[in-house]
Amino acid sequence: MPNQRKHSRCKEAFKSISVLLLSFLVTFAAGAVGALASISAQKTYTMIQQPSWAPPAWIFGPVWTSLYVLMALAAWLVWRQRERMRIDIALIVYIVHLIVQAIWSWLFFGIGRADLAMLDIIILGTMIAWLTFVFWRVDRLAGIFFTPYLLWVTFAAILNATLWYLNGGKLPMQMQP
Repeated sequence: MPNQRKHSRCKEAFKSISVLLLSFLVTFAAGAVGALASISAQKTYTMIQQPSWAPPAWIFGPVWTSLYVLMALAAWLVWRQRERMRIDIALIVYIVHLIVQAIWSWLFFGIGRADLAMLDIIILGTMIAWLTFVFWRVDRLAGIFFTPYLLWVTFAAILNATLWYLNGGKLPMQMQP
């Protein structure tokens, strides 16, 4: 029996590590899809009129990288509670929210549509708020890991709206003849 328990623990540890790696892969893959649209983001960001409180363009990369790490860890922590409670809906919403998050970059930087990006970020923020609440209930640390993401996207929504307003609803992609 001790060998069987040891084998079972090793199998579970391997499965857990595999899911952790998958969580990082899926989360960062979504980030990469968004990043493809943001290749010229720094140039676009400096071309548009900004409020005095807008962060410098260089800060977005490190912030998003940190947030992706926390998001992947949070999803994994929630997955680990699968035998204690149903978490399938939360993880499906997590995957869908990654798609919505990646679309924002394409709307804002890819096609210069701050209006559609604003709609997207409102949907995204709502999903993140729900996920933060659910993750907190499933695993407190997962909820804590999601909180900076919720705060950052709330800030980003305010910045998105301000940039849209300050630039008369037009971004560089729309300004071209």
